[in-house]
Amino acid sequence: MATFGTLSDRLTETFRNLRTKGKLTPADVDGTVREIRRALLDADVALVVVKDFTAKVRERALGDEVNKALNPAQQVVQIVNEELVAILGGQQRRLQFAKTAPTVIMLAGLQGSGKTTFAGKLAKQLEKDGHTPLLVAADLQRPNAVNQLQVVAQQAGAAIYAPEPGNGTGDPVRVARDGVETARRQQHDVVIIDTAGRLGVDAELMKQAANIRKAVDPDEVLFVIDAMIGQDAVNTAKAFQEGVDFTGVVLSKLDGDARGGAALSVASVTGRPIIFASTGEGLDDLEAFHPDRMASRILDLGDILTLIEQAQQSFDEEEARKVAEKLATEQFTLEDFLDQLQQMKKMGSMKKMLGMLPGMGQMKQQLDQFDDREIDRTEAIIRSMTPGERRNPKILNGSRRLRIARGSGMTVTDVNQLVQRFEQAAKMMKTVARGGVPSIPGMGSLGGKPGASAKRGGKQKKAAGSRSGNPAKRAAENAGIAATPAAPTGSGFGLGAGAGAAAQPSEADLAEIQKLFGKS
Repeated sequence: MATFGTLSDRLTETFRNLRTKGKLTPADVDGTVREIRRALLDADVALVVVKDFTAKVRERALGDEVNKALNPAQQVVQIVNEELVAILGGQQRRLQFAKTAPTVIMLAGLQGSGKTTFAGKLAKQLEKDGHTPLLVAADLQRPNAVNQLQVVAQQAGAAIYAPEPGNGTGDPVRVARDGVETARRQQHDVVIIDTAGRLGVDAELMKQAANIRKAVDPDEVLFVIDAMIGQDAVNTAKAFQEGVDFTGVVLSKLDGDARGGAALSVASVTGRPIIFASTGEGLDDLEAFHPDRMASRILDLGDILTLIEQAQQSFDEEEARKVAEKLATEQFTLEDFLDQLQQMKKMGSMKKMLGMLPGMGQMKQQLDQFDDREIDRTEAIIRSMTPGERRNPKILNGSRRLRIARGSGMTVTDVNQLVQRFEQAAKMMKTVARGGVPSIPGMGSLGGKPGASAKRGGKQKKAAGSRSGNPAKRAAENAGIAATPAAPTGSGFGLGAGAGAAAQPSEADLAEIQKLFGKS
């Protein structure tokens, strides 16, 4: 995640230096804690949170759980991970729905924090879960706020209640109250109220938000905060907690390149859990916040569970079964490959998915150079083929490849590379589907295919010998090579191959071996 990129790099480098030590001394622990403190402060984490966090890490790192561990450095990493989970909220907290519909969710926060966009994202996610949300446009202060919510609602496919044009006119308290009543009449089970924000915390903002809360008595009050505002996040969160009080936090703009200290400060300072994390501008870029998974991402330990969940949501199980059958029967074509590409695009950015793998922080440069549009280019090449060419790429001659290149806006070289990669990938997948071990280009067979080494050895022996152009000299040199005794190849016990006709150890060697194993 881009927001925690710098913090993750600093912590990873600190632990890399720690792993070179077999045993940790108090000086090693103090040095590590000092680097962690600097990394957190540079990431704009609140000072009070940093002091508490580093004190707990130091106390545990100097305790018996590290001293008695087989791998002290790894144990320190585990301690830091657990303490990160603790300051991020500990356990995951889900939305709490009312026993009697509708469930009223009120959004609060500063202007520009992303409340309106989050309202659309939440509505779309709730609709996927089988709910019928109603968006209420109670932000009547900001210019075109009502229009923006109408556009977002249309994109999300959600209903909206917007009786006032906004732009400074209308009563937001009455709109919020009437919106809840409209939801009851129209049988919407969730109401999402978008309230007004300001450029800064002021008494008027707090009074209006408090009046709306008193009028509608919401089941959830979600405080939307920009993850990029740094140290000021704590002051803003405290002000809203005292003026309005909220039940949960939403972190927006986590895909930015800011330091991201707000995420590590708000939950700890306010005592309110982080419920959602917004990771992009699209309406699908919304994740339930898992403290343990976020801590793993920060420490470059990966987030495999989120990756699996996204794959399960995007991939059709029946379609995957059909593809597996085609692979086993050698019927996998470019049409099937195109279908798989389209399902991968549903999961979102490939760069974001690759970033969830463990250790990918060490490949940051390669990830930055990865272009998500490469999938679009590949799709364009395949779509420029005829159905017959997709089913049988072997018929692609020079003129066909030139036509495909022109149709897709690519070069013939790009088409050739795609076909070559597809054939290699299909061959590997067929091998795996049959239970075999694939042969990776440039590495050979991973399973050590029987006879492969013998063939290579045969080629080497064939190449050995004189290459002289004089027949008499060549014959003499070859005879000399044949008369030279072969070097001992050795065996499992260090015995040369010439230690007998069948390379068997002598009685003296066997006696020495028995001594080594403690046998008389």
